[in-house]
Amino acid sequence: MGKLDGRVVVITGAARGQGEQEARLFVAEGAKVVLADVLDEQGRALAGELGESAAAYVHLDVSQEADWVAAVTAAKKTFGKIDGLVNNAGILRFNELVNTPLEEFQQVVQVNQVGTFLGIRNVAPEIEAAGGGTIVNTASYTALTGMAFVGAYAATKHAVLGLTRVAAVELAGKKIRVNAVCPGAVDTPMTNPAALDPAADPVESRAAVDELYRKLVPMGRMGQPEEVAALALFLTGDDSSYITGQPFVIDGGWLAGVSLF
Repeated sequence: MGKLDGRVVVITGAARGQGEQEARLFVAEGAKVVLADVLDEQGRALAGELGESAAAYVHLDVSQEADWVAAVTAAKKTFGKIDGLVNNAGILRFNELVNTPLEEFQQVVQVNQVGTFLGIRNVAPEIEAAGGGTIVNTASYTALTGMAFVGAYAATKHAVLGLTRVAAVELAGKKIRVNAVCPGAVDTPMTNPAALDPAADPVESRAAVDELYRKLVPMGRMGQPEEVAALALFLTGDDSSYITGQPFVIDGGWLAGVSLF
């Protein structure tokens, strides 16, 4: 018996990183997952690995409503229903606020904030039709505090937390719980953009990132995407049956404060 037996969950940004680990864990716990991403090759490969009885891939640019409509249609055609959503897709850009081009700010808003809104708006009616379920939004450590050079990102993650709370209130009567995971530094390409740069020295860039977070995070390390996936599983399964509208920080103690030594 798995914790998600009989569930059908759409996971955005599922081709790699946190979304990939969520998909793997959810399938291991009995769910059928719809892997949604713009990274088609990686997404299809992951779906193939997980098996067609447990996983299907759909192309989804979360900022585009037409893509959401198509993804919902494909999910229902493949698995018959949707009773779970993990709004995981997101992008991060580093820049000082005063040097952030409007186009860059709007791009981050469109993916992180509008994408989450469109996910809730398009999938919640399907979850209601299935008899209830869950939505887990990926916010951030920066949904609860500020951080230099990520102004656009922090603004959108504050907004995601606001959407989470409003959706939780509005959807509770429809038997839909809505919560947010708020990761700190997690070992994914988003946290270390150099990992996506073929010209970068991977050993050198990884060492620099590790050194930074050993200083900033009380637990002395970055989190692993598997750890975030375990939190998303908790919020999707029945173990959290009386929890809705809440942010769950998973950051190694970073938000609690920074050690002087």
